[in-house]
Amino acid sequence: MKLWRQLAVVFRKEVIDAFRDRRALASILIGALVGPILVWFMLTRLAERQRQVIDIDIPVVGIEYAPALVDWLGQQAGVKVVPGPADPEKAVRDGDEHVVVLISPEFQKKFRSSSPAEVKVVADGSRSTSRPYVLRVRRLLERYNGEIGSMRLVGRGVSPAIASPLNLEELEVSTAQQRAAMILNFIPLFIVLAAFSAGMQIATDSTAGERERGSLEPLLVNPAPRGAIAAGKWLAATFAAMLGVLLTTALVIGVLRFIPMHEFGVRFRLGVPQVLALLGAVLPMCLLSTGIQTYLATFARSFKESQTYMGILILFPMLPGIIGSVYPLDTQGWMYAVPVLGPHVLASDALSAKEAPLWGFLAAATTALVVSLVLVQLTTSLLKRETIIFSR
Repeated sequence: MKLWRQLAVVFRKEVIDAFRDRRALASILIGALVGPILVWFMLTRLAERQRQVIDIDIPVVGIEYAPALVDWLGQQAGVKVVPGPADPEKAVRDGDEHVVVLISPEFQKKFRSSSPAEVKVVADGSRSTSRPYVLRVRRLLERYNGEIGSMRLVGRGVSPAIASPLNLEELEVSTAQQRAAMILNFIPLFIVLAAFSAGMQIATDSTAGERERGSLEPLLVNPAPRGAIAAGKWLAATFAAMLGVLLTTALVIGVLRFIPMHEFGVRFRLGVPQVLALLGAVLPMCLLSTGIQTYLATFARSFKESQTYMGILILFPMLPGIIGSVYPLDTQGWMYAVPVLGPHVLASDALSAKEAPLWGFLAAATTALVVSLVLVQLTTSLLKRETIIFSR
């Protein structure tokens, strides 16, 4: 019991010191705000781009060569045909236009003879902002192409069904929540990052910061065991990290209420079960993140040096997302027990309303706790070294 009381004293002391430190408070707030702000900005921009694609102006060069096609395009919902620029390729290359349609002067002659009439679509495939516009124009032209082809077959007494040997039907087995989760798949990353960033200030200041200020030596002179001191500092940083995760999650939920998800053609609801599963996946990882930070910061002779280590460490939670972008990760049982990867998979499942197994949460939490305790033990051994205590 005495050990636990000593640990609680160190924990209380570090938390009070941290909340008196403006840098620590700023670290928690910034770590909690960055994710929701980026979520709001990214989704708002995506919704705005979606609206722009629905109402589209199509620049056409050679309008007079295909009046029927131009009239058909103008009759489509949200489409307005405008005269194209004098130099279409330059306009697209310079970004003045997303896409330009070129109609050949021979269009009517070939159209009347039932020969393929030439229509060019000028686009820049390297510009991601132009892709939705180009895709919309291509789909419109393909629809017109299909309708005219069917009419020609009917005019010759041939059923259009002959030209369609396959009747393709798509059976969608995913739920609306799962399709929405594909759009919002970056949200778990921001919450995981909060687990690494919110407690970083306390973890580094209570170790490398005290070592630099020379206040670590008087602290270690006290009769409290080194293990209690190391554990108290770790738990104080963990408390800040968990607070950052809770704030980030709450702010993300608030932001999602103001995002017009219907603009993406999906319905999304983040209910209490999903929120609890999300927190159950990420909160235990706070133990691991602060355990790593406390251990690494103990090596540093100064606060600035420890920040160098933390800058490299912050890349760690991004690895699942980076790997998943080049190598699709299908959920498998062994992933739950892998640090960082397990919480990332569980958080993604929670966002898409998939029912992850309870043992998956237990495996991820157990791994985080075991590795954290090992790191605390290693930090304790460092605090027993004279080179750590007296060298500054």
